Amino acid sequence: MLVSKYFKLGRNQATLDFLDVHIDKDIAVFVDPGAVRALKTEWGHHCVSLLQSYFDTVLEAIRNGQHVRAKELLASLSERNEFHLGFSKGKSQGHALGPVSAEKIWTSLIKSKAATTGLLQDLEDTILFVDGLGPDMLSDAVCNIIRGPLIEYTQQACNYYGIPLTKGVNSGPIWNPRDEKWENGLIELPMTRHGPVILIPKIIARVKQTYGADEYYRHFLMPVLQQHHKDINSSLVHVLKGKKNKGVKKVYKTSLYNLYGVDKLASARLTSDHPGALTNYRETKKATPSYPLDHIALAKLENVAPPDFSGLLDNVMQIKVGRDGAAAYENAIEKLLSALLYPSLAFPVKQDKIHDGRKRIDITYVNDAKVGFFNWVSMHYPASHIFVECKNYGKEVGNPEVDQLAGRFSPSRGQVGILVVRSIQNKELLLKRCKDTTNDRRGYILVLEDSDLQELIGQRGAVNQGDGENILYKQFKALIS
Repeated sequence: MLVSKYFKLGRNQATLDFLDVHIDKDIAVFVDPGAVRALKTEWGHHCVSLLQSYFDTVLEAIRNGQHVRAKELLASLSERNEFHLGFSKGKSQGHALGPVSAEKIWTSLIKSKAATTGLLQDLEDTILFVDGLGPDMLSDAVCNIIRGPLIEYTQQACNYYGIPLTKGVNSGPIWNPRDEKWENGLIELPMTRHGPVILIPKIIARVKQTYGADEYYRHFLMPVLQQHHKDINSSLVHVLKGKKNKGVKKVYKTSLYNLYGVDKLASARLTSDHPGALTNYRETKKATPSYPLDHIALAKLENVAPPDFSGLLDNVMQIKVGRDGAAAYENAIEKLLSALLYPSLAFPVKQDKIHDGRKRIDITYVNDAKVGFFNWVSMHYPASHIFVECKNYGKEVGNPEVDQLAGRFSPSRGQVGILVVRSIQNKELLLKRCKDTTNDRRGYILVLEDSDLQELIGQRGAVNQGDGENILYKQFKALIS
């Protein structure tokens, strides 16, 4: 049973910000440290800081010969099942580092000298050089290290979606970067009949890790070694004799595998001698980040239907115009936009308070777009957040509504917003008012009425994957022209 069903949320994965996991078994996805590093949010930066703090502490203990401390630090990544991610068959088991696994990982770190030579810089490097550490174990390790921020995210998500929290739940080990130690406490978490659940933002879930040991060894390290053997004209060099390639030097990878081996210890040893391969690998991965799982992939993993955009739009259309339907309209718009604009926009907050609570924003999204319209906007204009105001009016929208949204903007929060309305009698006049706001340097306001939402559904791919001619881009272009 999925979390959404167990707590009767009336939502599915498409309209939820968190990964809708099973309460009693694992779902075959992982938290990728590369995906965490790619987040453009304060929450993401906090997570990265914790990952780096913990990993640096472990490496420092090993370098200083404090091996008991290093093992204790590793062992505290204890196997727990609150995350429900990985390959466990049947009931969730967890794959993080218990005492036995910690001993093996420590032994591998020492044997490969990866921890003492400066080869390892980030936690994800370990999957390249440390025997016994696979994608599921790395994912669970990441989840445990950022357990504190994930608990905070879970509590916020529960308050947002109406999931009850149970008091007095053991937190599990939480990394304290200031004192460089693990701590425990009693906290609030959602509780099922199978135990507590810690929720994961779906934008950091992947079906595989960014770093792969085999990929690195075969496609980045081996070419460097092939060139090295050519340069020194070793006995592994074959000179081709055919007419077409006569005189061309060739070093076969199979010869290198036979000479050096193909395990992670060999990879660590060879990388120490040829560090440029690892530098190239890191730069390549940084330049080609992985992307969040799309709706179809998530639906297949969870064995549920893909998002029904028409149904979400019908829910909007069925709400009667007027003040009495304002709350229902806001909720329906949030569901539609959260599904429609994923993965560009994430971490929705309704009735977000600013200016010490004196002002509220109907819906605030974090702009975490890596491609598409919202990425383009963030590269050229202040757009770390996208603000949405919902007006379930049966009257013309005028200057007060435009000024209200503009009043929520700031250079630090962002200066791009969407005004969602039922219908517009004079759309040309309203768009001119929005352009006046832009000309006065007070921000950029896009307008969507009921009839525009259907068009936006049809252009979802263009909005999230490319910056071509879509309704949002056309309106924005008109504002700045």
